[in-house]
Amino acid sequence: QVQLVESGGGLVQAGASLRLSCAASGRTFSRYTMGWFRQSPGKEREFVAAIKLNGGSTYYTDSVKGRFTISRDNAKNTVYLQMNSLKPEDTAVYYCAADLSLKSPEAVRDGGRYDYWGQGTQVTVSS
Repeated sequence: QVQLVESGGGLVQAGASLRLSCAASGRTFSRYTMGWFRQSPGKEREFVAAIKLNGGSTYYTDSVKGRFTISRDNAKNTVYLQMNSLKPEDTAVYYCAADLSLKSPEAVRDGGRYDYWGQGTQVTVSS
């Protein structure tokens, strides 16, 4: 259905901002729930944020609420993660994910429920 390519990661100092982008190749992008997950070495994959359909519903993990914003531009087949006030603990590989069948708040937070994943982009936040 879709292929996903993340970009926008990098090395920044604490307090800085980054905007991650995830470009999708699918023909029905606007119908997909899109999620961002992150993973650090030795840690489980962690849900970060998700957005449904045309952006009507968004979801965030508690640790990023008020700092990160997920959005989508369906005309560009792209989902974004605006990350402000970055902290060293935000350091991780960030992955974009997509699924057509997710409906509940629990499902959109569960990485195991997503069918499509990007390759990841590294975000490193220094002190």
